[in-house]
Amino acid sequence: MHGYAISERIEEISRDVLRVEEGSLYPALHRMEEAGWIKSVWGQSENNRRARYYTLTTAGRRHLSATEEAWAQLVDAVARVLKLA
Repeated sequence: MHGYAISERIEEISRDVLRVEEGSLYPALHRMEEAGWIKSVWGQSENNRRARYYTLTTAGRRHLSATEEAWAQLVDAVARVLKLA
């Protein structure tokens, strides 16, 4: 997906709870590309504009898996603390 489509997809999946602004999205995409988690290629968007398309790399999939696991543990811990409050 290209950057704008990624932003729209995040909003769609989160039912408009999460919104990622351009000023946050593109620096994050560049950092992820520098880390080797995503790669990008130039292409044409749906409206014939030049756009950069991003895909997850194998290293990115590994990192995502590890991050998901750590996030699940954090959410579980916070939920336990809130139940005691």
